[in-house]
Amino acid sequence: MMIRIKKSIKPIKYENAISLLEERLNEIIEKRGDELIWILEHKDVYTAGVSYKNNELLDKSIKLVKTNRGGKITHHGPGQLVFYFVIDLNKREKNIRKLITSVENTIIDTLKEFKINVFADRKNIGIWYKRKLNNRIKFEKVAAIGIKVKKWIAYHGFSINISNNLDAYKKIIPCGIKDKEVTNLISIKKQKYNNLSDILIKKFLKEIKN
Repeated sequence: MMIRIKKSIKPIKYENAISLLEERLNEIIEKRGDELIWILEHKDVYTAGVSYKNNELLDKSIKLVKTNRGGKITHHGPGQLVFYFVIDLNKREKNIRKLITSVENTIIDTLKEFKINVFADRKNIGIWYKRKLNNRIKFEKVAAIGIKVKKWIAYHGFSINISNNLDAYKKIIPCGIKDKEVTNLISIKKQKYNNLSDILIKKFLKEIKN
Protein backbone atom coordinates (compact mmCIF):
# COMPACT_ATOMS: atom_id res chain seq x y z
CA MET A 1 0.00 0.00 0.00
CA MET A 2 1.75 3.13 -1.24
CA ILE A 3 0.97 6.53 0.26
CA ARG A 4 2.76 9.45 -1.37
CA ILE A 5 3.79 12.24 1.02
CA LYS A 6 4.02 15.74 -0.38
CA LYS A 7 5.10 18.91 1.44
CA SER A 8 4.71 22.34 -0.12
CA ILE A 9 6.92 25.17 1.13
CA LYS A 10 5.19 28.10 -0.59
CA PRO A 11 1.50 28.88 0.15
CA ILE A 12 -0.88 27.13 -2.26
CA LYS A 13 -4.03 28.69 -3.71
CA TYR A 14 -7.03 26.83 -2.30
CA GLU A 15 -8.69 26.12 -5.66
CA ASN A 16 -5.46 24.67 -7.05
CA ALA A 17 -5.09 22.32 -4.08
CA ILE A 18 -8.66 21.03 -4.35
CA SER A 19 -8.22 20.48 -8.08
CA LEU A 20 -5.15 18.34 -7.41
CA LEU A 21 -6.95 16.37 -4.67
CA GLU A 22 -9.85 15.62 -6.99
CA GLU A 23 -7.48 14.61 -9.75
CA ARG A 24 -5.76 12.18 -7.40
CA LEU A 25 -9.18 10.92 -6.23
CA ASN A 26 -10.12 10.02 -9.81
CA GLU A 27 -6.75 8.35 -10.38
CA ILE A 28 -7.32 6.12 -7.33
CA ILE A 29 -10.87 5.30 -8.48
CA GLU A 30 -9.39 4.24 -11.84
CA LYS A 31 -6.61 2.32 -10.01
CA ARG A 32 -3.80 4.32 -11.60
CA GLY A 33 -2.69 6.50 -8.69
CA ASP A 34 -1.32 6.21 -5.17
CA GLU A 35 -2.93 7.50 -1.98
CA LEU A 36 -1.72 10.91 -0.86
CA ILE A 37 -0.84 12.97 2.19
CA TRP A 38 -0.16 16.62 1.43
CA ILE A 39 1.08 19.19 3.96
CA LEU A 40 0.75 22.85 3.00
CA GLU A 41 -0.34 26.38 3.88
CA HIS A 42 -2.97 28.27 1.94
CA LYS A 43 -3.06 31.86 0.84
CA ASP A 44 -5.79 33.78 2.70
CA VAL A 45 -9.19 32.32 1.81
CA TYR A 46 -12.64 31.75 3.32
CA THR A 47 -14.20 28.42 2.38
CA ALA A 48 -17.70 27.05 2.91
CA GLY A 49 -18.58 23.39 3.33
CA VAL A 50 -21.84 21.81 2.22
CA SER A 51 -23.78 22.59 5.42
CA TYR A 52 -22.99 26.33 5.77
CA LYS A 53 -25.70 29.00 6.10
CA ASN A 54 -25.61 32.55 4.75
CA ASN A 55 -26.04 34.13 8.20
CA GLU A 56 -22.72 32.59 9.27
CA LEU A 57 -20.93 35.06 6.99
CA LEU A 58 -20.81 38.26 9.09
CA ASP A 59 -18.81 40.35 6.60
CA LYS A 60 -20.79 40.21 3.35
CA SER A 61 -17.87 41.69 1.38
CA ILE A 62 -15.91 38.44 1.77
CA LYS A 63 -15.41 36.34 -1.32
CA LEU A 64 -16.49 32.88 -0.22
CA VAL A 65 -15.16 29.79 -1.98
CA LYS A 66 -17.72 27.00 -1.88
CA THR A 67 -16.40 23.46 -1.58
CA ASN A 68 -17.82 19.95 -1.37
CA ARG A 69 -16.19 19.03 1.94
CA GLY A 70 -18.23 18.54 5.09
CA GLY A 71 -18.65 21.39 7.55
CA LYS A 72 -19.39 25.07 7.38
CA ILE A 73 -17.35 28.29 6.94
CA THR A 74 -13.72 28.54 7.96
CA HIS A 75 -10.62 30.54 7.16
CA HIS A 76 -7.29 29.33 5.83
CA GLY A 77 -4.13 31.41 5.71
CA PRO A 78 -0.44 31.69 6.55
CA GLY A 79 0.49 30.25 9.94
CA GLN A 80 -2.03 27.44 9.63
CA LEU A 81 -0.94 23.88 8.83
CA VAL A 82 -3.26 22.11 6.39
CA PHE A 83 -3.10 18.31 6.29
CA TYR A 84 -4.83 17.00 3.17
CA PHE A 85 -5.19 13.35 2.29
CA VAL A 86 -6.72 11.07 -0.30
CA ILE A 87 -7.17 7.71 1.44
CA ASP A 88 -8.83 4.60 0.01
CA LEU A 89 -11.20 3.10 2.57
CA ASN A 90 -11.80 0.16 0.23
CA LYS A 91 -8.42 -1.07 1.51
CA ARG A 92 -9.44 -0.54 5.11
CA GLU A 93 -12.69 -0.49 7.07
CA LYS A 94 -15.47 1.32 5.25
CA ASN A 95 -16.16 3.32 8.37
CA ILE A 96 -16.23 7.13 8.14
CA ARG A 97 -16.68 7.58 11.88
CA LYS A 98 -13.56 5.50 12.48
CA LEU A 99 -11.62 7.67 10.03
CA ILE A 100 -12.72 10.85 11.81
CA THR A 101 -11.70 9.30 15.13
CA SER A 102 -8.33 8.46 13.60
CA VAL A 103 -7.91 12.12 12.57
CA GLU A 104 -8.92 13.29 16.05
CA ASN A 105 -6.49 10.87 17.71
CA THR A 106 -3.71 11.97 15.36
CA ILE A 107 -4.08 15.62 16.38
CA ILE A 108 -4.61 14.95 20.09
CA ASP A 109 -1.63 12.58 20.36
CA THR A 110 0.60 14.91 18.33
CA LEU A 111 -0.13 17.92 20.53
CA LYS A 112 0.62 15.83 23.64
CA GLU A 113 4.18 15.71 22.31
CA PHE A 114 4.21 19.50 22.77
CA LYS A 115 2.69 19.28 26.27
CA ILE A 116 -0.66 20.60 25.06
CA ASN A 117 -3.84 18.78 26.10
CA VAL A 118 -6.78 19.05 23.72
CA PHE A 119 -9.93 17.02 23.15
CA ALA A 120 -12.53 16.07 20.54
CA ASP A 121 -16.22 16.94 20.84
CA ARG A 122 -18.83 14.86 19.02
CA LYS A 123 -21.35 17.72 19.12
CA ASN A 124 -18.91 20.32 17.76
CA ILE A 125 -16.54 18.58 15.37
CA GLY A 126 -12.93 19.61 15.60
CA ILE A 127 -10.25 19.69 18.28
CA TRP A 128 -10.68 21.92 21.32
CA TYR A 129 -8.58 23.49 24.05
CA LYS A 130 -9.97 24.25 27.52
CA ARG A 131 -8.59 27.56 28.78
CA LYS A 132 -9.01 28.68 32.38
CA LEU A 133 -9.24 32.46 32.56
CA ASN A 134 -10.21 34.58 35.60
CA ASN A 135 -12.13 31.80 37.33
CA ARG A 136 -14.03 30.85 34.21
CA ILE A 137 -13.49 28.25 31.51
CA LYS A 138 -13.43 28.93 27.76
CA PHE A 139 -13.48 26.30 25.05
CA GLU A 140 -11.44 27.31 22.01
CA LYS A 141 -11.08 25.52 18.69
CA VAL A 142 -7.52 24.83 17.60
CA ALA A 143 -8.09 22.39 14.72
CA ALA A 144 -10.85 21.98 12.13
CA ILE A 145 -11.83 18.77 10.34
CA GLY A 146 -13.64 18.49 7.00
CA ILE A 147 -13.88 15.26 5.00
CA LYS A 148 -15.61 14.19 1.79
CA VAL A 149 -16.07 10.56 0.71
CA LYS A 150 -16.63 9.32 -2.85
CA LYS A 151 -16.75 5.62 -3.72
CA TRP A 152 -15.26 4.99 -0.27
CA ILE A 153 -12.26 7.18 -0.99
CA ALA A 154 -11.89 9.90 1.65
CA TYR A 155 -10.32 13.25 0.87
CA HIS A 156 -9.86 16.82 2.14
CA GLY A 157 -8.59 16.56 5.76
CA PHE A 158 -7.88 18.91 8.65
CA SER A 159 -6.12 22.12 9.61
CA ILE A 160 -4.28 23.17 12.77
CA ASN A 161 -3.88 26.79 13.78
CA ILE A 162 -0.26 27.44 14.71
CA SER A 163 0.49 31.17 14.41
CA ASN A 164 -2.21 32.41 12.03
CA ASN A 165 -4.08 35.72 12.36
CA LEU A 166 -7.11 35.00 14.57
CA ASP A 167 -8.77 38.30 13.64
CA ALA A 168 -9.79 36.66 10.36
CA TYR A 169 -12.36 34.59 12.26
CA LYS A 170 -14.19 37.70 13.49
CA LYS A 171 -15.72 38.11 10.02
CA ILE A 172 -17.50 34.74 10.17
CA ILE A 173 -19.16 32.37 12.61
CA PRO A 174 -16.39 29.76 12.47
CA CYS A 175 -17.77 26.30 11.69
CA GLY A 176 -21.23 27.67 12.59
CA ILE A 177 -20.49 27.67 16.33
CA LYS A 178 -21.55 30.95 17.96
CA ASP A 179 -20.67 30.43 21.61
CA LYS A 180 -17.04 29.31 21.29
CA GLU A 181 -13.85 30.95 20.07
CA VAL A 182 -10.91 30.02 17.88
CA THR A 183 -7.31 29.91 19.09
CA ASN A 184 -3.87 28.86 17.85
CA LEU A 185 -0.95 26.96 19.32
CA ILE A 186 1.23 30.03 19.82
CA SER A 187 -1.39 31.64 22.07
CA ILE A 188 -1.68 28.40 24.06
CA LYS A 189 2.04 27.82 24.46
CA LYS A 190 4.87 29.84 22.95
CA GLN A 191 7.36 27.33 21.65
CA LYS A 192 8.69 26.03 18.34
CA TYR A 193 6.45 23.76 16.27
CA ASN A 194 8.93 23.07 13.47
CA ASN A 195 8.50 19.28 13.47
CA LEU A 196 4.73 19.30 13.93
CA SER A 197 4.00 18.06 10.41
CA ASP A 198 6.40 15.12 10.68
CA ILE A 199 4.79 13.94 13.93
CA LEU A 200 1.30 14.31 12.44
CA ILE A 201 2.25 12.22 9.42
CA LYS A 202 3.80 9.48 11.56
CA LYS A 203 0.81 9.26 13.89
CA PHE A 204 -1.77 9.43 11.07
CA LEU A 205 -0.08 6.57 9.18
CA LYS A 206 -0.16 4.50 12.39
CA GLU A 207 -3.83 5.32 12.99
CA ILE A 208 -5.06 4.35 9.53
CA LYS A 209 -3.23 1.03 9.62
CA ASN A 210 -5.33 -0.12 12.59
